[in-house]
Amino acid sequence: MLSSLAFNSKISKHKCLMEGIEKIDLKDIKIANQLDLRIKLLGISELKNGHLFETVHPCLVSKNSYIGNVTGVMNAVILEGKPVGESILQGEGAGPGPTSSALLSDLLSILRGNIKKPLGVSVNKLKSLKPYNVNNYVNSLYLRFEVKDKPGVLSQITNRLAKYKISVKRLIQTPNKKDNKATIVIITHKTSELNCNNCLSIFKK
Repeated sequence: MLSSLAFNSKISKHKCLMEGIEKIDLKDIKIANQLDLRIKLLGISELKNGHLFETVHPCLVSKNSYIGNVTGVMNAVILEGKPVGESILQGEGAGPGPTSSALLSDLLSILRGNIKKPLGVSVNKLKSLKPYNVNNYVNSLYLRFEVKDKPGVLSQITNRLAKYKISVKRLIQTPNKKDNKATIVIITHKTSELNCNNCLSIFKK
């Protein structure tokens, strides 16, 4: 819906990159805090060479950024365009008040007959945008490994990353001598989604 409002386009039926927060645990939150970062579930929509790219996934953002300080029930939408620059819309997105208000607003709109142009313009005037090839999407990776604390483990990980030309930007290794294990966290330089998938498939084996 937000993509349609932003780009005056029809609602896309194409699948977008999507990942929830179910794989994030307390250790990831603590590590992000050590790095002066916060984990935020972001929905991103943009036009790339006239093609629509959409994704929803957890991101590491700076504590000093605007989005990094949107907390509690607050939601924010950041709009960026040329030449207008950046605009921000923020408000409560959860709780009994905001939810009931939005629901009543929709019901009243339907009762008044204001349902012909839910996106602001006639459906006939909405554009059809082709999907962006997600394999070409470029992003950094946050990787956390729980491994046995023994020689050669780190080099095995970095060698597999190097195979797909994924370079390490930041690395944290925290040993747990009690269990003879270690936590290795790697933040990579930017690489393509295709590289990411191919690389991560090796670690799953």
